[in-house]
Amino acid sequence: MTAETRRQELWGLLGRLPDRSQPVTATLLDRRLTEHYILETLVLELNGLEPVPACFTRPRGARGPLPTLLYHHAHGGFYDVGKLELVNGARYIANPPYAEAMASMHVNALCIDCWNFGQRRGRREHDLFAELLWKGQVLWGLMMFDAVRSVDYLVGRDDVDPARIATGGLSMGSTLAWWLAALDPRIKCVFDICCMTDFHALIDARGLGGHGIYYYVPSLLEHFTTAQINELICPRPHLSLNGNFDSLTPPAGLDRIDLALQAAYADAGAADNWRMVRRDIGHMETDEFRHEILAFLKRHL
Repeated sequence: MTAETRRQELWGLLGRLPDRSQPVTATLLDRRLTEHYILETLVLELNGLEPVPACFTRPRGARGPLPTLLYHHAHGGFYDVGKLELVNGARYIANPPYAEAMASMHVNALCIDCWNFGQRRGRREHDLFAELLWKGQVLWGLMMFDAVRSVDYLVGRDDVDPARIATGGLSMGSTLAWWLAALDPRIKCVFDICCMTDFHALIDARGLGGHGIYYYVPSLLEHFTTAQINELICPRPHLSLNGNFDSLTPPAGLDRIDLALQAAYADAGAADNWRMVRRDIGHMETDEFRHEILAFLKRHL
């Protein structure tokens, strides 16, 4: 079975999705010059269901199309943060915020408010999940749809190099990143921080309640393991950073994923493109992790 066939199988688990043939449009609400970058505040039309607020940053003085990071914010119960994590950072993210870090590397960045976060908040997550399920829709599917449509938006901008789009994030943002890279071959490279969770190990560790209900996809385990989803990224560069003390990523599951992806990348002749870094920490981005990520992006983006 080809990777594309498996990719379509994965899409098929994500419920009834909006029409992707509709054009992506953007409304510019504000554009301001900061110390390190130009900040655009946008409203994107991605899904035909509700507007999607977004932040786009471009390094000061930049010319021509640039590599771009599609950044995904975390969950943590901080529904008011959303896309602003890109520009303001967060207590679980190393300094400086990613918008500034990317500007220093001459890289654009985009972050959207995910469903129920930032300026899309106001509903209880459980209520939204349940309502969508009744309607034949899957919350995670709609989140992934918005992520892929964000790539559609980026490739349509003349200041973005469509061949040099990376994605990454922490926690929920981590999971969004590796799912997006699996579903969308246009992603050139991906990093994930503290959420490379083996589903079966999570069950064994009785840790399902640690993840928000948004995370769960009906019948997923009948079709895919975590490693099998991530194999759809191979042979593209993939850096995974995890904490051995993180209850959301049981260590036995990290072992299992690492072995499977080492084998997949070796079989593809791209052994150097997969790397898992583990440290005795909890659920956070450390300064060391940030150093690894910036080096990874310099090398592959």
